[in-house]
This record gives sequence, C-alpha cells and structure tokens, in this order.
Amino acid sequence: MKQTQVFGLALGMSLVLSSCGYTKIGRITADPSRFRSRMVRVEGRVTTSFAAMSTGGYQLDDGSGKIYVLSNRGVPSSGSTVAVSGTVIQGITVMGKSYGTVIQESDHHVR
Repeated sequence: MKQTQVFGLALGMSLVLSSCGYTKIGRITADPSRFRSRMVRVEGRVTTSFAAMSTGGYQLDDGSGKIYVLSNRGVPSSGSTVAVSGTVIQGITVMGKSYGTVIQESDHHVR
C-alpha cells in the first residue's frame, strides 16, 4: 500500500513539473491544430528578426524546429536566447505540412 502511495505522489509531481516546462517547437509545428489558440512557453535562439517601431517578429529555433513569433513589445536581436509565452495561431496545412503557424507573444525574456 505504501509503495502505491509513493508511486502516485511521484507521478503527480512529475505531471505538475512537466506542465510548468517549455514545449518543444517541433511538437507545435508537427501538430499545430493540437496547440491552436492555446498558451505555450517555448525557449530558443533567435535566428532572424524584423521590426518596425516597437512591433515586429522573429524566428525562434530550439533545435527541434523553428517558429515565428509576433511581438508588440519589441524584438530581441539575432543570436539571443529567449523564453517566450504566447498563443499559437495556426496557419494552413497542405499535404500534411504546416505553413504559417506562429506564436502571438504575450511575454518574452532574453536570457
């Protein structure tokens, strides 16, 4: 009985801790409909950025994939490591390949 309780506690803690972590960009781009309109947290290196005034976007690469992030708070420079929270906006899917899936940023932190 005690082993079952310990196992249950360990399983519960791992579920809580995994929900606090970052989502791999590759998971989002592989199945964007699963993440559509959901808040996600991703982390990666900025590979490309573009800005006009205080808005713009940048491409983030975490090694599992790349995704564009739209920002109204300013854009980090290329080469920066950034943690982003935001909502996934799904583009179109053609023959199983997703195009135009982006994250609308609500917050980012340069690390």
